[in-house]
Amino acid sequence: MKLAIAALLAGSAAAFAPNAANQGTVSLNAMPDRLWDTMVDKTERSASLPWLPRPINLDGSYVGDVGFDPFYLSSIPKNFAGFLQPPQWEETEGISTLYFMREAELKHSRVAMLAWFGWVATDGGFGFPLRFPGEIYSVESIPTAYEAHNVLVDQGSMGFLLLAVGFIEFCSSAVLVEVSKGESDREAGDFGLGPLAFLKDKSKEEQDRMKMREIANGRLAMLAFGAVSTQTALGDAYHGFPYF
Repeated sequence: MKLAIAALLAGSAAAFAPNAANQGTVSLNAMPDRLWDTMVDKTERSASLPWLPRPINLDGSYVGDVGFDPFYLSSIPKNFAGFLQPPQWEETEGISTLYFMREAELKHSRVAMLAWFGWVATDGGFGFPLRFPGEIYSVESIPTAYEAHNVLVDQGSMGFLLLAVGFIEFCSSAVLVEVSKGESDREAGDFGLGPLAFLKDKSKEEQDRMKMREIANGRLAMLAFGAVSTQTALGDAYHGFPYF
């Protein structure tokens, strides 16, 4: 009698216990696909970071692509057309992550090259201070480039500059809308601005060489401008050229 009762209790408990084999199969099948697997090429290594797999979008198709993307930002699946206009306005093909990032890199590179030159020229790094005419821009009013921002904000010039840059950004975004709609095959960063016609009648190899020089100098300029603006902010003794 006791054996029968024990068997009955054991059977009842087993009915409520999960099936170990089924549980393992269900959890395995429920595992979602890893986003990481779509962001890297596991068969290749990054050219600049050989201990990391190559970011999937950095395949060498862009001039200056050396595979440097330790955070794999270029591999994030994102349609950047939404930054230009709300997606509900109209259906578009979209703008890929790599295209948008190259556009941003070239724009920041060009601004940084101008900014570094302007900062150093303002402080007389090339032999004499290079300033706009007018008392407000003189060395007496603005001793160094470090003080220029606050002085010109109070004076109003920086407000005008902000409006001018905003207007240019608004106008230049129109071509990106065309790209997102598939109406333009424009290369990232190409605004058709070449008054000196450096690339006119040049072979593809020569054009790529010039583009490589631009992107390499632009990357260096971004580092240089960040360095000079940081160095001058370390103390009053570092405001003027040569900043140390």
